[in-house]
Amino acid sequence: MARMNDLAAAPNDIAASAEERPIRARKPDWIRVKAPVSKGYHETRKLMRDLNLNTVCEEAACPNIGECWTKKHATVMILGDVCTRACAFCNVKTGMPRIVDPLEPEHTAAAAAKLGLEHIVITSVDRDDLPDGGAGQFVKVIQALRRETPGTTIEILTPDFRGKMRPAVEAICEAGPDVYNHNLETVPRLYPTIRPGARYYASLRLLEEVKHHDPMIFTKSGIMLGLGEQRLEVHQVMDDMRTADIDFMTMGQYLQPTPKHAKVEDFVTPKAFDAFGAIARAKGFLQVASTPLTRSSYHAGDDFAQMRAAREAKLAKTKIG
Repeated sequence: MARMNDLAAAPNDIAASAEERPIRARKPDWIRVKAPVSKGYHETRKLMRDLNLNTVCEEAACPNIGECWTKKHATVMILGDVCTRACAFCNVKTGMPRIVDPLEPEHTAAAAAKLGLEHIVITSVDRDDLPDGGAGQFVKVIQALRRETPGTTIEILTPDFRGKMRPAVEAICEAGPDVYNHNLETVPRLYPTIRPGARYYASLRLLEEVKHHDPMIFTKSGIMLGLGEQRLEVHQVMDDMRTADIDFMTMGQYLQPTPKHAKVEDFVTPKAFDAFGAIARAKGFLQVASTPLTRSSYHAGDDFAQMRAAREAKLAKTKIG
């Protein structure tokens, strides 16, 4: 009888547990991508494993990994795979990180050389546990790349270096990256829930500091759409970025990594992304990427070439005028 009672209750239990589980919004057709199966994908993955390198492509569950890795484009994530922050949108593990790998700079340079990269993007987890926030490792990686692959242009995507921003930015700028990226991620109103460990205006100041230290370094920042932001709030972020003299703005659709993360409030249509992109271009950015699948390092090499050409054209026009 006990077993019969258990079996009789099972459907109700299943229904109850299903009701308790968070419902994830179904992705529209324009945001779906094919599973990665190509030979190039597997070769890139093997190289990352052989060199003991982490990638944000994997850790952040990027939807573009199949396309990018097929082309042998990978974004290396330095300073380990454990973050000291716990942002509501991010799939990277949170906790106490391990010690910094001293071989990481040379392995990163070796990966760039083997992949034949013309442009590389380097990012990292937040390392609030380190005295310099991890800035020194960015410097070492840039220096290793300059030695091993001098023809490769370098784009870095750094954390905010909370409490140690100015010396961190100065040290990294002295190493000479071509592009300095730091993402604002969302509109100011949503920071307490989406990015609680950071401050919107502190991130803006970081990018201003880069330009103050070296005006020739391109600056870049991006936000996610679909978190509940309002249209005019996005326009205000554009204005704030231009006030900070940011050269390149990216906008992409937020995707919920797991049911425990912030939910998707809205799937923004490609047409709406086009409209946001047009407004951003009108505000004077050298480069804008605005599509549902846009991510910080998606097509970064092509975008860098276009941004550099736009600056050269602008400078030529100024000289003629």
